Amino acid sequence: MEQIYLDNAATTPMSEEVIAEMTDKMQNVFGNASTGYSFGRQAAMVMNEARHTIAQSINAHDNEIIFTSGGSESDNTAILQTAEARQGLGKHIITTAVEHEAVLKPLHYLENKGFDVTYLPVDEHGEISIDDFKNALRDDTILVSIMMGNNEVGSRMPIHEIGEILKDHQAWFHTDAVQTYGLLDIDVDADHIDMLSTSAHKINGPKMIGFLYRREGINFQSFVKGGDQETKRRAGTENVPAIAAFGKAVSVLTSDEKNHRQAKYFQFKQQISDGLKKNNIDFEVNGVVAPDRLNHVFNIWIKGISTYVIQTNLDLAGFAVSGGSACTAGNLEPSHVLTAMFGADSPRIGESIRISFGRYTTSDQITKFIDALAKIVARLGQKSEVN
Repeated sequence: MEQIYLDNAATTPMSEEVIAEMTDKMQNVFGNASTGYSFGRQAAMVMNEARHTIAQSINAHDNEIIFTSGGSESDNTAILQTAEARQGLGKHIITTAVEHEAVLKPLHYLENKGFDVTYLPVDEHGEISIDDFKNALRDDTILVSIMMGNNEVGSRMPIHEIGEILKDHQAWFHTDAVQTYGLLDIDVDADHIDMLSTSAHKINGPKMIGFLYRREGINFQSFVKGGDQETKRRAGTENVPAIAAFGKAVSVLTSDEKNHRQAKYFQFKQQISDGLKKNNIDFEVNGVVAPDRLNHVFNIWIKGISTYVIQTNLDLAGFAVSGGSACTAGNLEPSHVLTAMFGADSPRIGESIRISFGRYTTSDQITKFIDALAKIVARLGQKSEVN
């Protein structure tokens, strides 16, 4: 049976050029980049070439890129270390109700330590209101952490507008760009972003490597305690092969390539919508279908059939998709994103799936997915009437 992968928002397969780069460096560049002899200098040179490529991709300076183990560490570092460094200026933090757990959980931890966190609500499109943000901002706000794009529904937040508001405020501005990096052009200078988190495995790179962009002048102690790597900003011997592979993954993502992928993914959304309508499947989109959203993420409500049942049947048919909610050991936890968008009583919470596209997704695979889903829905039946 053919296996078709449609969960690229969760992770992406490593590309051939990334595998080749990582393999080469594992075989030929094994030195510790912190040592001063030739093996170490060679490793440091490879690492700094990747750092330069990555810095250019967001219009940053090389010394503003700190390599980490991925998005979770980057988010935790930005949030927890900012709180520790700036609590003398205030204990108020602003975020949204639809952030990734790597943002929400450290914020919950800080609340238990006496910090005051404002969780901005979102509309039915999964987006915040700038007016709500302005009303939430206080003199004692020390950090704003708002994701660039949502991992469940593909919504985008008004990052540029937030940055403009904060450029003359004491609050530092952090954004989780794990889902948007590699798909959208990012300019940290133009958007007045102070810190930005990414992860390589979302862009056909290796797992357990990412970076935290930290604007020059934004200072706090290393989150990971130990050696003086990354100019004392992140302890731990650098994973040079993974860093080189990350740089390779970034190097192929030109502005034209990102635009091409966004356009291709938008066509896939239209293809699925047209196919489901043709097969009389009663569904609605969670979020907005528009060219300027994150088009690799498509979240749909299949009315009357539970997420777990749809996801399990698709898996048995050879298709990997994600639930609109997190699934652990067969028990569905309500999606905090869909709950924030539609309310805890909405049937969408337990009847939605997320389809997410990637570099290797094809139109033929989408056609096969539509056919498989139509057969599953026809076999299971829908509780609600087709309009």
